[in-house]
Order: sequence, then C-alpha cells, then structure tokens
Amino acid sequence: MSDPYRALFDGSTLAGWRAIPRVYGDWKPGGPAVADLMKQYGMETPPHPEAHPAVWQVEDGAIVGRQAKLGYGGYLLSEETFGDFELLLEMRPDWPADTGVMVRRQRETWAGFQILVDHRPSGSIGGFYGNGLAGFSAVPFAVDAVLNPDGRAAGLRPDDPATSVEPMTPDKIARLSHAATVDDFLAVWRWGDWNELRVRCVGGALPVITTWVNGLRIAQVDAGAVQSPGYDPVAVAALLGERGHIAFEVHDHDSHFGEARWGRNAACRWRNIRIREL
Repeated sequence: MSDPYRALFDGSTLAGWRAIPRVYGDWKPGGPAVADLMKQYGMETPPHPEAHPAVWQVEDGAIVGRQAKLGYGGYLLSEETFGDFELLLEMRPDWPADTGVMVRRQRETWAGFQILVDHRPSGSIGGFYGNGLAGFSAVPFAVDAVLNPDGRAAGLRPDDPATSVEPMTPDKIARLSHAATVDDFLAVWRWGDWNELRVRCVGGALPVITTWVNGLRIAQVDAGAVQSPGYDPVAVAALLGERGHIAFEVHDHDSHFGEARWGRNAACRWRNIRIREL
C-alpha cells in the first residue's frame, strides 16, 4: 500500500520554502496594527525587523532556524498553499525557543492559525494562537523547565501559577473542544530529543484544527466557534479563505520576555515533514 503522505522537505535543501522576516501586521482583520497596540501597553520590539530575517539552513537532514541578529525573528514559508490536510513532522526545539507551525498562513501578511511550540517559560506546546486574528489564545496547559543545581534546563514540568510569566486562565482552555492534561503531555514528551507533531486541519475557511504530540491528542479548536475579544469568524474566513501556506517561526524578542522567549544561539529544528491533502 502506498504512503498517502508526500514530502514537503527533501532533507538536503530549502527548495519549496521561502524565508521572510517577522514583521507584525494588524491585530485583527481591518486593524489596528499590532505595533501600535504594543506601544500603548509599553512593550517594545526590535526596530526595522525587515532588515534582519532569521537564518534558515539544512543541518543533518533537518531544517534549522536561528535568529540572525539577537532579538530578531522570521518565518520559513512554504511556496505551496493547502486547503484541508494532515501534516506530520518531527521537531526538536532548544530551550528557550518560542517557535511554532502556522497553517492557513497568508503570503503577504502575518495572519494565520499558529500551532504553538513555545518551548520556553510558561509556554504551551500543541495549543493555538491567532496571528492577526485578534490574538486569541487557546491552550490546554503551560510548562516550564526543571533546572539543574547549576541553573541549566534539564526537562519540563508544569508551569507554576505563582511564578508564571504568562499565567494560564480558564478562558484559554474553554476555547478548546479537546484539551489534554499537562501530566499526560509530560508523560510522552521526550526532552532533548525528536518529538512527532501531527496536525489535522479540515473544514474550509473556518477549520477545525487538531494536534497530536507523539500520538497523544493534545488540543482541538473550532475556528468557527472561538469566543475571544475582537475575534470575528466572518472576517477571519474572508481574510484567510480556504487555502494558505504552512510556515515555521523564529520568534523575536520583546520587552516583556526578552531572552526568555528565544535564548542566545537557540535553534528550532524540523525534519521528516510530510503532508496528506484531504
């Protein structure tokens, strides 16, 4: 029986992918601009991000993304667009590295649904964020690092609400139609090793998106039913349409997280990237 999946990465080149800088767009369809909102809240990001896109290269059969200049981020965008699909890949992010996989991503704007791989303090892995979609957060849990006596990260643990830099709130879980527990996630996550991510995206312009990590169903969100301030499913459907790009992320720094979001010399790694169109 033939494999229903086809490769999106040839294992040796970035053919079929395009690097672009991490430039913020609108907070939701029609504005306002994210940069303007961040200034209102006293947050700053590095200036002129278009001048410092992330560096993407192939190392040992994997796509590797790093900040080209400390504090600046970027995306690696598929040349192809996809409608309904299942995506399979393996990921190995450093700690801390705030990365993710975007689906239904637009070519000329930063809008799309992001599957979070926030491998950093108070991060979520397998949850969702709405880039340019009113910034909705739909996550099942948050994690932090277990530290060695010398202060180095040595594994993952549940985030401590008393010290969290981005506290979990009930509304984030309520936006999900399925949410794994943090204990179940930690039981399957392989620290310092490769982990499999599976993403199923079906349902046209307002898809239902489901994630699995190492076979464990982590989270599911219905884009047509999200309840979040400013989120308008009609406007989202009109903006994104029924097809979009897939993208990998290297996050930038901001004045809230700084290097806790992306450490010096940190990298995200992706390999065995395959897709099955539905």
